[in-house]
Amino acid sequence: MATLAFDSSVLTRRGVLAAAAGTLLLAGCGQPGERPDEEASASSAPGDQDLIVGASLELTGRGAALGVPQQRALEITADALNKAGIPVGNLRRSVRLEIRDNRSDPRVAARHAAELTRAGAQALVGGTLAETSAAIAEAAQKVKTPFVSLGLGDGVVQPTAARTFSYQVTPDATDVARRLVDLLVAQRVRRVALLAADGLHGDSGVRAVRGALSGSNLDLVRTVRLPATGQSFGSAARRIATVEPDAVVVWGAAPDSGVAARELRRADYRGPLFFDAGAVAEGTLSRANAAALEGAYAVHPACLGTAGLTVTTTAELERRDFNYRYTQRYGTSVAFAPYASDALKLVAASARLATSLDRGRLRAFLQTQVADGIAGGYAFTPDRHGGMEPDSLAAYVVAQGAWRRYA
Repeated sequence: MATLAFDSSVLTRRGVLAAAAGTLLLAGCGQPGERPDEEASASSAPGDQDLIVGASLELTGRGAALGVPQQRALEITADALNKAGIPVGNLRRSVRLEIRDNRSDPRVAARHAAELTRAGAQALVGGTLAETSAAIAEAAQKVKTPFVSLGLGDGVVQPTAARTFSYQVTPDATDVARRLVDLLVAQRVRRVALLAADGLHGDSGVRAVRGALSGSNLDLVRTVRLPATGQSFGSAARRIATVEPDAVVVWGAAPDSGVAARELRRADYRGPLFFDAGAVAEGTLSRANAAALEGAYAVHPACLGTAGLTVTTTAELERRDFNYRYTQRYGTSVAFAPYASDALKLVAASARLATSLDRGRLRAFLQTQVADGIAGGYAFTPDRHGGMEPDSLAAYVVAQGAWRRYA
């Protein structure tokens, strides 16, 4: 379970996370509804009430490559939590998921937020696209329901004063861009081109990459925006190739990342490719994309390839077990999936700490969460709702058709 209780004036931010490592595990004995201590103060919720978490996900449409793995992760994690139940006050609650398909449409996602809250959801998760996430965040603020975003894009939880009920578990664009620039410098390239997706995620990438490059000796020779998903990327790729850059940063999400890589190779660009975390999802390394992606780099939370991990902490055990359950059930790489698992555990830990299922109390304890999850470390504060820690990121390279840890 995520814990608080560390004085930031004594410990460093990452030191707090190290001390809290593994505390997302909601361990304990007993069955849902059991009273472990009859003398404890009564919970404010009825004994038969579950922790209801509403999820609006892109199960169809352009965001399905990211949304479907999140549904799987939520279901795996809810099953694990419900084996012992979540201690809330003097009772143990079960997690009940209410999952909706927003069809990658922000309007539908916003409607889901209101509908799920009216149906009893005490917290919301979802929105793997920045647009759907931002729509849910706005709706969640109106209905005063805590929301944990799975979307990529810095505008989802900003400005914080207008998003007091929204939190985000994906990495900040600025942190990813800085790590990408470190990779570019290490590869001794000088002339860089940026191919960015349309929409809010691409907007964040353009700002972040330009900012990160401004403090380096690298030159950004061209920035091109991709058209909407499903349209031809050929023209955008040719505009990049004609300036003959030493390296290309592709800032987008699956399935666009793989398609952009193919089009760049068709445009006779043969240099290295660098991707943000949105590219590391099921399907990016498909057979159709394999040749174009070989040797490409990506910055992603350091949670990939943990099947053979030597376990030294509870957090590492959780990562290994989650990866095992996911691959056993679905036969595919975990890739983008761990964000939803962390989101659900953060909500469950907030309920334990709040000793209540009250939405306002859940929000209050979410904003003080310090925990080490499956995807990475989190340290929310009242002024910082994008909680993925920068040192949770790692560099990967595609070798023989798989993402391998690089640095």
